[in-house]
Amino acid sequence: MTAPAAVLGATSEVGPLQTVLLHRPGAELRRLTPRNNDQLLFDGVPWVHRAQEEHDAFAAELTARGVEVLHLDRLLAEVLTVPAARAELVAAAVDDPRLGATLKRTAATHLADLAPEDLAGALIAGLAHEELRGARGLGYELMDRSDFVVPPLPNLLFTRDSSVWVGDQVAVTSLAMPARHRESTITAAVYAHHPRFAGAEQLYDASLEHLEGGDVLLLAPGVVAVGVGERTTPGGAERLARRVFARGLAHTVLVVPIAQQRATMHLDTIATMVDADAMVMYPAVADSLVAWTVTSGDVPPDDADSTDLSVTGPEPFVRAAAAAMGIERLRVIDTGLDPVTAEREQWDDGNNTLALAPRLAVAYERNTVTNAALEAAGIEVVRIAGSELGSGRGGPRCMSCPVRRDPL
Repeated sequence: MTAPAAVLGATSEVGPLQTVLLHRPGAELRRLTPRNNDQLLFDGVPWVHRAQEEHDAFAAELTARGVEVLHLDRLLAEVLTVPAARAELVAAAVDDPRLGATLKRTAATHLADLAPEDLAGALIAGLAHEELRGARGLGYELMDRSDFVVPPLPNLLFTRDSSVWVGDQVAVTSLAMPARHRESTITAAVYAHHPRFAGAEQLYDASLEHLEGGDVLLLAPGVVAVGVGERTTPGGAERLARRVFARGLAHTVLVVPIAQQRATMHLDTIATMVDADAMVMYPAVADSLVAWTVTSGDVPPDDADSTDLSVTGPEPFVRAAAAAMGIERLRVIDTGLDPVTAEREQWDDGNNTLALAPRLAVAYERNTVTNAALEAAGIEVVRIAGSELGSGRGGPRCMSCPVRRDPL
C-alpha cells in the first residue's frame, strides 16, 4: 500500500489539481447489453477497448501536467488485504433480497475465497449466474442464466459522484439510483481502510438522504453550491449544509433547483467552474437558474440537526453566487450556441469540464463550439476523446474526484 499523503482536500473547483481519483473502465462495461443498459444507466453499449483508450489518454493528459492519478480498482485491491474491509464489502455485495438465504451464503463463500485482486474484479464487474459454479438455492435455480448474482458497476467510471472532498473532509455520498448503491460501499471502504487516507474524516455517508457529488460545486473557499433535482434531494442538501457549517468547512451553501431529468441529472451537467470567478453554463438555463442561500444563522448547527438554518431566496444564481463569493460578479461564459447546437453539446457534456488550474480545463473534443467559446474567453482547453466514455452521460468532471487541490 502507498504511504499517507501529507495534504488532502479541496476548497475550490479550480485550485491547481495535485491528486485525483479515477477508475479505468474494465470488465464491468463488457456486461452491458441492449437488454440491461437502461437499467444500468447507460444510453448505449460502449466499445470497451476504445473507452479504455480514451480513458488512458485522459489519465495521461493529467499525468503530463503533474497531476498524481490514483486508480480506484488498485486502491480497492489493496484494502481487500484488510480482513475488516473484505468482510464489509462481501456482505454489501450479497445484501440483495433477490437472492434468498441459500444463494446469499453460497455467493458470500465464493467471494470470500477469492484473492484480493480477483475479489476487487468481482465486486466491480459483478458475478454472473453461470460464473457461480455449484450454487444452490431457489433463488439461483429460478434466476435467468443471463442475470447477475452480484450486478456490475459500470458507473463506477464516474468517481465524482460517490465521493466529494469539502475542505479536508470527504463526503461519501448517498447515490439515488439502485444500480449505483454499491458504489458508495466501495468508496467508503477505500477511504476508511487505505493508509493513503489515514485520519481523513468522513463528512457524509451512504445511509443519509440522497446526495451525489456531481451536484456539489465548491464555488470558492467557504461557498458550496448544491444542485437539487433527479439525484440529490432537498433533505440531502440540508444535511450537507448542517455538516459543513458545524465543522467549519463553509459559511454559505447555495441550493440550486435543476430539472429532474436525465439530461440535467447533476448540477455539473449544466455548469462548471473554469476560473476563480467564471463558469461555463448551458445557455438554456443561464437566465433562469436560481438559488436559495443557506447560512447557519446566529447559532451554528451541529451534526445532530438540533438548530435551525437561515434560508433566503430564491434569487438569480449568478447574483447569489457572487454575493456569497465576495466578488462583484460571477462571469458566465456565453457559449453563443444556437438552441439546437446548445442542446446537442450539453447532452454530450460540453458544460462538464474539469479544471486543472485557473483558466485551464479538460473537455471533450467533440463539443467544438463550446470549446471555441471557452478559448475565446481566455480558458485553455485540454481536449480529450469521449465518444465511448460519454455513453454513460458523464464528462471529464464526472470521471474525476479531486483528492487534493492547492488553495487559490
